[in-house]
This record gives sequence, C-alpha cells and structure tokens, in this order.
Amino acid sequence: MKITKHLTIHGRVQGVFFRESMCRKAREFGVTGWVRNCGDGSVEAVVQGASEAVAAMLAWAQKGPERARVEHTETSDANGDYVGFQRVDSL
Repeated sequence: MKITKHLTIHGRVQGVFFRESMCRKAREFGVTGWVRNCGDGSVEAVVQGASEAVAAMLAWAQKGPERARVEHTETSDANGDYVGFQRVDSL
C-alpha cells in the first residue's frame, strides 16, 4: 500500500545540499515526490511510497545530510500521485 506524507523541515537546512541529498535518498529508498526550499529558510517535501520506505525517508529527514542541523520536522498526510522524485524551485 502506498502512503503520502508532507514534510516541513526546520533548522539549518538550506545551503547544505539538503535537497540534493534528499533526492539521492529518495532514489535509494524507492520513494517518489518532490523537495523545495521555502522563503522562511525551511525545506518542504512530499514523499510517497511503501510505508517502510516512507518511514525510512522520514527518519533520514530528521537528521538530513552531514552539514545540516535539523531542529524539528512537521509531518502530515498528503495527497497526489507522483512519478520520480524531483527538486523543484516552485509549485
């Protein structure tokens, strides 16, 4: 069964390759969706896939790449149907 989650990641998450790293992890975990920077300095993403894969992605997002410093994440259910995982500038 496929699930979809919306994430907002707060902390030092821009300028540390968070989006690119998230794209790589998404391919590794086999999830689809998107990731983008927000004007307030946070990173927003939607991840979709098998519950185990989405759980792994959510766990990774709580730490992020090596140079990131994640303070907290907000997670909620989301809708949509995604193919691939991409870094976007705006929706």
